[in-house]
Amino acid sequence: MSLSTARSFLSEACYGEQELDANSALLELDKGLRSGKPGEQCEAVVLFPKLFLKYPFPILINSAFLKLADIFRLGNNFLRLCVLKVTQQSEKHLEKILNVDEFVKRVFSVIHSNDPVARAITLRMLGSLASIIPERKNAHHSIRQSLDSHDNVEVEAAIFAAASFSAQSKVFAAGICNKVSEMIQGLETPVDLKLKLIPMLQHMHHDASLASSSRELLQNLVTSYPSTPMVIVTLHTFTQLAASSLIDIPKQLQLLLQYLKDDPRKAVKRLAISDLKLLAKKAPHLWIRENTQTLCECALSSPYDSLKLGMLAVLSTLSGTIAIKQYFSHTTVSVPPRMTDLVKLAQECCYHSNLAVAAHGVIVLSNIVISCPENDNALEQDTILGLESLLMLCSQDGSPSAQATLKTILTSLVKLLKSRPHLSQSVVEFLLGQLHLSCDSSRVLMSHTLSAIATHLPVLGDSMLGDLVDLYRVASHSSTDKQQELLVSLATVIFVASQSSLSAEVKTVIKQQLENVANGWTVYRIARQASRMGCHELSSELYQSLRTRVASEHFYFWLNSLKEFSQAEQCLTHMEDGDYSGAMSAIAEALRSYQKGIASLTAASTPLNPLTFQCEFIKLRIDNLQALSQLICTCNSLKTSPPPAVATSLALSTGHDLQSCGRISLQMKVCMDEFRSLATRYAELHQSSFDADYATLRNVELQQQSCLLVSHVIEALILDPQAVSYQEYGLVGSVQSESEYERRIMSVFNCVLEEVETLNKKHPPVSYLM
Repeated sequence: MSLSTARSFLSEACYGEQELDANSALLELDKGLRSGKPGEQCEAVVLFPKLFLKYPFPILINSAFLKLADIFRLGNNFLRLCVLKVTQQSEKHLEKILNVDEFVKRVFSVIHSNDPVARAITLRMLGSLASIIPERKNAHHSIRQSLDSHDNVEVEAAIFAAASFSAQSKVFAAGICNKVSEMIQGLETPVDLKLKLIPMLQHMHHDASLASSSRELLQNLVTSYPSTPMVIVTLHTFTQLAASSLIDIPKQLQLLLQYLKDDPRKAVKRLAISDLKLLAKKAPHLWIRENTQTLCECALSSPYDSLKLGMLAVLSTLSGTIAIKQYFSHTTVSVPPRMTDLVKLAQECCYHSNLAVAAHGVIVLSNIVISCPENDNALEQDTILGLESLLMLCSQDGSPSAQATLKTILTSLVKLLKSRPHLSQSVVEFLLGQLHLSCDSSRVLMSHTLSAIATHLPVLGDSMLGDLVDLYRVASHSSTDKQQELLVSLATVIFVASQSSLSAEVKTVIKQQLENVANGWTVYRIARQASRMGCHELSSELYQSLRTRVASEHFYFWLNSLKEFSQAEQCLTHMEDGDYSGAMSAIAEALRSYQKGIASLTAASTPLNPLTFQCEFIKLRIDNLQALSQLICTCNSLKTSPPPAVATSLALSTGHDLQSCGRISLQMKVCMDEFRSLATRYAELHQSSFDADYATLRNVELQQQSCLLVSHVIEALILDPQAVSYQEYGLVGSVQSESEYERRIMSVFNCVLEEVETLNKKHPPVSYLM
């Protein structure tokens, strides 16, 4: 028997035959496990993680682990080691084991072996299973017994298992704590074993008394054993315990800062800095001003760049949190922010020869400017000068470290300009000038930054458009990856700066460059960006040019559908307020293009890629436009179709008051029901697309809210003055807006609701006037 068949099953699978392939692959691996050759058995065992990754079905995983448990029970130590590695690699699938008792029973039988290596592997296996068997008493007992073993391999395995169970089980942690303490404090325990036992104490955080006793033991150890390895292990365990228990973080901060300040050993200082950064991320609100001040003093006095870099990294983490506000809120009135040690340190490091140190200095300064409520012009200028000098230095260096630094400071720059918009104009001018002098990779990052700035401050778009178009003309002379990426980035900035209205000259420049040096994928990416930014006319032309450059008819139909959708959206951009006949014509034209597009999109689907979400979303868009068209027609009929003379008597005879309004009331009710039905369908799409990204789900949610809003307006203004409030359908503004698109549409929602509420107070519903 060869395992090549199993390997082929695990590497190739058709969409419709997934279950069959899973069973076949398991059968082939089972043949390998039952082979008489150890090599084939081992090869079969190590293929199981691929099986779990490709077919994560509970029934298959349960069967596979039971087979592996049999191999563990009956095989040699090397096979057991292979099973152990498979179990550790497949940790996320352990909870899918259905017969846990049977699986553990087969594995646990090896613990009674006379071979200490077999017992050690079993202990590590049990430790790897701690997440699914945290309270197994027989496992707890075996681990305690093995800690007293005279075999070092077995003791180390018992320590691993004890640490794993302590993290999962409060009962085991409480029971093993005293024994571990005795072993650590015992004179007969070797130092190297103590170094392995100490990290186990970080898991003793399940209750306050357990954490307190563990902390006392660690405090005694750090005092009694001043050697570098012992201090490093004890301090790090100290920090992990404090981070998990939370109550001792202030004390731990003081201890780490004391070692950072007083201990001369660089290894200990590095450990203290690493743990301080961990606590800065975990609990920045617990950093008082004295802690930050001590760290600043240590950084100012340190002669080592590596240590200064680490301390600045901690400060840059803190400067973006509440800790920076606490630092300045406790500063005495007589000391302005510019005179504090934190600002002095940041200003000193802004022009450091080490790029990473300079980057952290600039980040700290930027966060200080953002956090300070009052405008300090001098500090703002210092920050901008530091940013620009570092930008100039990094933008001409294509090395990975320089590019990482550039990306960091550009991110900080965007945050600063969002907080201080009055600084944007000079920064944009600097970036545009620097684009001509930078290397390609830097130009890409700077283009992304300009896009972010122009999105947040659209007023700056016109001023940068001319420079961007000039740069685009000479941007690319080759087809390298960086040059292609640059074309996409610059085109994106131009689309953002143009604000959905590209001039003929700009379109010509872009298309000429794409014809000269761009490959098909680059053209497609630029077309997608044009669609995203509302430049639908250009995107439609680009999609059309790409249709004949693909090798598959599915890709052809996909591109054709995108072209039709772009044309449809372009039709809708020409609508004007008050021009209802023009709106009807535009919607009709858009619907024609959408119908062509949905036909192409359906043809583009395959069994492996059915495009279910895309098709459903476009169908909803079509139905939404049809509902809006029907609403406009119904509103026009208010003027052309007054209620008949017998409407009042008809209403009295039927008992429906709205019958007195004529057919307009029924038409409006139909429109209202249509929009509510659309909202329900959007909600169903949102629920069925649980694996989509946040932006997509949020867009679907906004479309749903827009339909609910229209139905609410119809009911409130036309039909019923006591209509249910819109908030009962779905809350407006319940989620904080992250994008400019969200902010704009939420603003429109709120304006409409306010207008409806005002009109309801001033006038009765339209149907009451008939």
